[in-house]
Amino acid sequence: MEPERPSTKSDRGGIDQLVQWVNGAIRAIAPPSLTQLVLRLALAVPFWRSGVLKWDGFLQLNDTAVYLFSSEFKLHLPGGPYSFPAPELVALAAGSAEVGLPILLVIGLASRAAGLGLLLMTIVVQLTVPEGWPVHITWAAMALGIMAWGPGRLSLDHWIAKLRA
Repeated sequence: MEPERPSTKSDRGGIDQLVQWVNGAIRAIAPPSLTQLVLRLALAVPFWRSGVLKWDGFLQLNDTAVYLFSSEFKLHLPGGPYSFPAPELVALAAGSAEVGLPILLVIGLASRAAGLGLLLMTIVVQLTVPEGWPVHITWAAMALGIMAWGPGRLSLDHWIAKLRA
């Protein structure tokens, strides 16, 4: 059996080149602008789907949405659970935000503010459905990513900023 030979600088150079090649390939597959677009879409979808279920027509909440906020949904806070205050108003606000904020995210307009709005909604959802935390934490992470790094180049926010510059 032949003894192992110590690594040489040329061995490390080959590994460094391989790592650089792999990193370059990954950057080509997932450029930041594409990643930010997919992040915005991924966060928009669950809220949009929930939001459209709350409406029967233009500015007409369905009875189910109001029923959920007045009878089923509870805030799980210390000493609770507590009913939502003004359930009709809360249902209207939630339904409006769940439709409007995802639209803003998809087109990339006021994206950081839309991300903040969906983060706040995620916190309320978490307080309402505490056992859903594995999904809610992913929504929070996506919202925080949009808030921190913005919507990317594939957004109206970016194009508006370019026009202003």
